[in-house]
Amino acid sequence: MGKFVIKKGKKGFRFDLKSGNGMIVASGDDFFATEAAAKKAVATWQKNVEKAGIEDQTVEGFAKVKNPKFEIYKDSKNDFRFRLKGGNGQVLAVSEAYKKKPSAQNGIKSVIKNSANADVVLEEAKVAPKKAEAKKAAPKKAAPKKAAPKKAAPKKAAPKKAAPKKAAPKAKK
Repeated sequence: MGKFVIKKGKKGFRFDLKSGNGMIVASGDDFFATEAAAKKAVATWQKNVEKAGIEDQTVEGFAKVKNPKFEIYKDSKNDFRFRLKGGNGQVLAVSEAYKKKPSAQNGIKSVIKNSANADVVLEEAKVAPKKAEAKKAAPKKAAPKKAAPKKAAPKKAAPKKAAPKKAAPKAKK
């Protein structure tokens, strides 16, 4: 059974539909000012999924389907995606990119299956430690090892100079 996970971000509240194994099946296509507004959007999603048809826009001359509907389309990178549009034509959900159309079709089936009786939960906020605590908790970096001093190359012995020859003692006269 799936669940809608509402999370708060910098721009507001947003939600994802997750399957029973925790994988994101599709994401809400908007940010909401309050948690209550996000929950209302989830209820709208669930109501529209129940009666949504499928419009495959990747087929030439495709048949138009009345809203609410899932639209299968190709994105700018030529990957397959789907989106859920509500009764008023507003995009309610978007999918990830799929390389093959059957994968996108399976994604729609998963949204339908996992939306039906899904719980709505608020994601626990990830509390970042305060800066002072973070500094204490962060492992200290090891000081870089200093390179051992290079041993001086043995000096080559300078060629020995021949000792000056002593002058032969002068003979006495």
